[in-house]
Amino acid sequence: MYEVRIEGEMQADATAILGYRPARTCGRDLHIGARAQVRSGTAIYLGSRIGARFQTGHNVVIREECRIGDDVSVWSNTVVDYGCHIGNRVKIHSNCYIAQYTDIDDDAFLAPGVCVANDLYPGQADSARVMSGPSIGAGAQIGVNVTLLPYVRIGAGSLIGAGAVVVFDIPPGAVAFGNPASVRGQVEELAAIKERVEPVPQSASRFRRVDVATVSQLRGVESDG
Repeated sequence: MYEVRIEGEMQADATAILGYRPARTCGRDLHIGARAQVRSGTAIYLGSRIGARFQTGHNVVIREECRIGDDVSVWSNTVVDYGCHIGNRVKIHSNCYIAQYTDIDDDAFLAPGVCVANDLYPGQADSARVMSGPSIGAGAQIGVNVTLLPYVRIGAGSLIGAGAVVVFDIPPGAVAFGNPASVRGQVEELAAIKERVEPVPQSASRFRRVDVATVSQLRGVESDG
């Protein structure tokens, strides 16, 4: 019999399921590091190894044969399918789907609604035999509702804009968006946040965006002065 092994204190809500038995044969215990917090409706399958200080939102699914590092958070209604590798300090937001055989390196961030694919020709046996999710480099930032297709490599420190469909590899440090996503600049060239937004007093939204053209004009006036 395979077991659930908790390496220290853990906080788990009453409806969380630890050690769900998969239909596939995994042949391993479930290991969870110290100081995990697992919220209601979460199911973590047998056969995965999870590091310390792991956190889930509500209704999260972590399938078998995953390797997850320390200080990882996976928020509500997200599914991490089997055979994934997730590094340390990764944050996966709500309503994401992480397909089998996806690799996510340290410090990466996935915004709400990110969807990962791993089957180039769904329904074809040859494609099923070589299923592979993308590889997301260390510190990469993946925007809201981005779709990552099979086999792509997202370079370390890159930024993928909201709604992008990533079909081709993205180099390290690049800013990419669109469908298909293409490189539009470099992260190091982005304007500072303080130049892009201004406060909106007494509003729940707190800030609004300043028009980029206006910022450019202001810079011109300052340089002329």
